[in-house]
Amino acid sequence: MSNLVIVESKNDKIFMQAMVEKLNCDIQVASPIYIDDYQSLEGLSETELTKALKNLERKIDRKDIEKIGIIIDIDNCSEQERLQFVDKCIKQVFEAESLSSTKQFIDICTKLGTNANLACYFTNVGGRGELETLLKEIKAIQSPYADCLNSWQTCIESQGKEINQKEFDKFWVSIYLRYDTCSNQEQKQAGKKCSMSGFDYVMEHKKDIWDWNNPALDDLKEFFRLFC
Repeated sequence: MSNLVIVESKNDKIFMQAMVEKLNCDIQVASPIYIDDYQSLEGLSETELTKALKNLERKIDRKDIEKIGIIIDIDNCSEQERLQFVDKCIKQVFEAESLSSTKQFIDICTKLGTNANLACYFTNVGGRGELETLLKEIKAIQSPYADCLNSWQTCIESQGKEINQKEFDKFWVSIYLRYDTCSNQEQKQAGKKCSMSGFDYVMEHKKDIWDWNNPALDDLKEFFRLFC
């Protein structure tokens, strides 16, 4: 049997896989944590999440999957709103008890009567945000280029304009990757090696630009420990 985690995007997959690998190195457990597969939603919607869950039915019935995780961004929703959203999708596919919290398994059952365990987690910092919000929080090196965006934001606001926090966080991370963490050699291929579009390269070669011991990751680590 294997475990599978459903995520929203390719970059979520890349980051979560790196998180799992870090946990295997840093946490001593009886058997290592393995998340054997990831399924990307490529955008969050009720239709896409329900479709992803339906695609798992046959694997569960073949007993290929024992534990399922769902990781989505909390964005600007409350935890309860996100729980209700995920719960609605689950119940369109499986017989299941209601989700009452994150980081806690519920039993689900297919139409053929095969059982599996499912738990969810919402990427956030302080109850809001997404992957870039988390990345901004756990940056590990000095970030003068990215931090100067705070002055730019103040200037924008003084001109009667605004940028929402979600877009600001994305911009901050892009500048951090492009200017604060990119070597002169890498800057010759900045699109591939110093950007979110090249996040696979970043996470393979520059994991140390993130603070993997940051308390902002504690809840996520707790979620992945469910798959021990």
